[in-house]
Amino acid sequence: MQNSDQALPVKDRRPHALGDLKIIPDEIICSMLEHLTPRDVGRLACVSSVMYIFCNEEPLWMSLCLKKASGLLQYKGSWKKTALHLRYYRCHTVLDGFSFDSQLVKRKKIVTREEFDRECAEEPILLSGLADTWPARNTWTIDQLLTRYGDTAFRISQRSVRSISMKFKDYVAYMNVQHDEDPLYIFDYKFGENAQGLLEDYRVPDLFQEDLFNVLDGDMRPSYRWVIIGPQRSGASWHVDPALTSAWNTLLCGRKRWALYPPGRVPLGVTVHVNEDDGDVNIETPSSLEWWLDFYPLLADDDKPIECTQLPGETIVVPSGWWHCILNLETTIAVTQNFVDSKNFEFVCLDFAPGYRHKGVCRAGLLALEEESLEGGGKNTSAGDHDMSYPDLTRKEKRVRVNRCGEIQNHEEDTNGVSKNYNSSKQDFSYDINFLAKFLDEDRDHYNFPWSSGNCTGKREMREWLYKLWVGKPEMRELIWKGACLALNAGKWLELLEEICNFHKLPTLTAEEKLPVGNGSNPSVNMGVGLGNLFPRGAVYLMADCVVKIFVEGGFESSIYGLGTELEFYSLLAKVNSPLKNYIPDVLASGILYVENGSYTIVPWDGKGVLDVIGKCNLTLLNCKQEEFPFGIWSKKQFEYRSAWMSVSKLSTSDGCNRIWPYIITKRCKGKMFAQLRDALSGEDVLNLASFLGEQLRNLHLLPCPPFNESSLSDKLKTEPPFNNGFVEDVVDTSSVPAEWEIFIRTLARKKKNLVNRLTAWGHPIPKALIDKVDEYIPDDFVKLLDIYQDENGLNKVCKPCSWIHSDIMDDNVYMEPCCASSRSNGNAADTGPMVNGSINGYDEFGEAKSWHCSHIIDFSNLSIGDPIYDVIPIHLDIFRGDSSLFKQFLESYKLPLVRRMQQHGSGGGKFSRLSYHAMPRNTWDGAPEWCLRERCYCILHDDNVLGTIFSTWKELRTAKSWEEVEMTVWGELNNYKGYA
Repeated sequence: MQNSDQALPVKDRRPHALGDLKIIPDEIICSMLEHLTPRDVGRLACVSSVMYIFCNEEPLWMSLCLKKASGLLQYKGSWKKTALHLRYYRCHTVLDGFSFDSQLVKRKKIVTREEFDRECAEEPILLSGLADTWPARNTWTIDQLLTRYGDTAFRISQRSVRSISMKFKDYVAYMNVQHDEDPLYIFDYKFGENAQGLLEDYRVPDLFQEDLFNVLDGDMRPSYRWVIIGPQRSGASWHVDPALTSAWNTLLCGRKRWALYPPGRVPLGVTVHVNEDDGDVNIETPSSLEWWLDFYPLLADDDKPIECTQLPGETIVVPSGWWHCILNLETTIAVTQNFVDSKNFEFVCLDFAPGYRHKGVCRAGLLALEEESLEGGGKNTSAGDHDMSYPDLTRKEKRVRVNRCGEIQNHEEDTNGVSKNYNSSKQDFSYDINFLAKFLDEDRDHYNFPWSSGNCTGKREMREWLYKLWVGKPEMRELIWKGACLALNAGKWLELLEEICNFHKLPTLTAEEKLPVGNGSNPSVNMGVGLGNLFPRGAVYLMADCVVKIFVEGGFESSIYGLGTELEFYSLLAKVNSPLKNYIPDVLASGILYVENGSYTIVPWDGKGVLDVIGKCNLTLLNCKQEEFPFGIWSKKQFEYRSAWMSVSKLSTSDGCNRIWPYIITKRCKGKMFAQLRDALSGEDVLNLASFLGEQLRNLHLLPCPPFNESSLSDKLKTEPPFNNGFVEDVVDTSSVPAEWEIFIRTLARKKKNLVNRLTAWGHPIPKALIDKVDEYIPDDFVKLLDIYQDENGLNKVCKPCSWIHSDIMDDNVYMEPCCASSRSNGNAADTGPMVNGSINGYDEFGEAKSWHCSHIIDFSNLSIGDPIYDVIPIHLDIFRGDSSLFKQFLESYKLPLVRRMQQHGSGGGKFSRLSYHAMPRNTWDGAPEWCLRERCYCILHDDNVLGTIFSTWKELRTAKSWEEVEMTVWGELNNYKGYA
């Protein structure tokens, strides 16, 4: 008989209970837990028995408690109970008596504009009487809004990159029962779209009617107005308003407590992060309630902010650059708008300038500079010094944090605990545009420096804004020019333009012609090819009879390939006498502008041969010197592939030729862009537009491609590199792929590697459920997209040859001219002409055009070679905006088969037999038997957020269960198109 008293073996629960964390030592796990919030630690305790033990250690809760505690601490029997009590206290704090009555902010009755500019423009002020006549003064209560807009969804402010909305009735239900430490509140910039009646309940006060962003229409204008509704304890934490704009905020219901610091004065407990790559500014701050409870009591009287309690009917004005924090003392309803006027215009332009140092100084004062810049008085920071030059920072992110009263991280304290550097920086700092401009990067390049993701508008929209102001407000040109020099370094580009004009004996520039236009990719979706936003645009100037384009973006190497390819294309048009040449602006001149021995030199260039100034540059892909166009399309494709993983800033500086600028001069088109006419055109005009695009795209895709010389393929590209960014590359078998398609397959394979991360970063409105399924939808082997077959000689062939691709036919790249109404109905969109009888040049007696016809397609900077279906993407998504009737009309005029023969074997049908599938991955190359499939593949793998446009246009697809559903909704019409033999 066995011994029944023998002890059972003890089972180690740790590996099973910790899962993948089992390899981490206990000490490190304990250290990691200290970085979590008490709420997260409590949740983590429920994961497993072992984690429960970790999460209930008293030393852990003591650490969590002391991190949050300040002032007098009351021990509750255990550190866990004490820590949770602190949070419980905040969640149930009542703020009825928390108002600030000293009113350090000026309070005035309605003032005139002159008085406001003289006395109130540079400091916060509370104004009463501005909203007395508003209907909102009586109707904006919770009960009345609930009756009017209970089923209307409003956007909710919360600390997440995702956009979250709630129906107003659901939000009110939450607001009435919540006990959150930092409650959600409505902060909706699109309330005017979903609840248009609210716009009728108030008007912008006369004091703030000047808003220079008003010249931008629709989506091009940055967000600027918000309705704000929130309960007690909610509110906006410390921040500076976007782009250094000013703001007014009118309270209709409840009370708000405000705290404000002047520009450059970082509040206690706030950390300012400035990214050195793109100048993106990120503010790390406690919630408004937490700041007032935990940090405000630590402040000496001299360090306290300017404060006030805002009452119903009052309007507070926050000038440019001022820090502010708001706490709702009870349920509040307010409306606010940010604005740009002549007072803050230069500051807004300064904030749009490339670089990072000036952005840090505008928000954090001189503390944003490197420590050695302040110590020892080595630099004179007075406003009269014009020769300030600070050393480049080596860290990728500059951080300035105020930890305790007067204490600045990484700066030595004096005996009173106050940083000497901080005090001196407060004295030397000036929120003056001339002072702040000294911190700009002298070598800044708007076209090549990275654009901050935190900017409230895009590069193209910003240029469009300045150009519209320049043309539309001639009385303000002195101020606008100052702003353009800050944001664009406009003086530099004007100097280059004048050299080009003098060399080619162009007419003297008028005042209107001295600022570059907001050209380039469409703001809603950039359809650039390969390196879409790289290839290249630049400074574009509209003159009376011509257009001058200075190639800038991407640096000299990408610019020279861009111009070389464009000139090769124009030469081909003339050589084969394609009808397309009648609808493309004539080239008047082209050349290279460069600096030699301190002066400018210009050499004409038609794209043929390698000029001496180009040969001296350290270009890596010059294996095609023997070609007629050594920087033509095939050389450009090799450059695209080689540069696929390089940043724009690295490309722009890697070749060492940053003082050489290719340029081209073309004839200026008459008429207007389709983007300007979209809403004014008749249905027949738009159908004719679709026919015109089909006809001209057919002419484009019928052009012969230059022969591909496999011997010119760079040795570097013939072998897939074993490593990329530190990771082993997957082996791509291209042995069966014709040489001209090899770069295409390799590029697609690369683009799939970080696909999920890229889509996740783009976020809303791309559904997360679809992002999770994207890898199983995109093919593992992109060779399948080509539908390769063997011809009678046993050679591998793709179902269709490569075609020239424009890649960027969007609403701002199609020009239209006024025409006779009768001539447009003859069925030939290209043959319509100007009116002679009954109107003048197509306009009626009131100066309005009766009808319009397409005259030109412009901007061939993004030329490529590949699958013709790729050109369909921007046309359908941007010009047609998903209109299926226009899409059908376009395809009827196109008349070319998008696949030369359908493979009867090989891919075997399935999703690869649908053209709609191909539309949703991406690149400019591809030949495949499936249309929709190809379109969808191209969209998903696109460098730019094409999917964002799709889910914004077809909002119902945000709840789609599969990519197939998206495919058939957007591109299903392709599967019905057979083309013409």
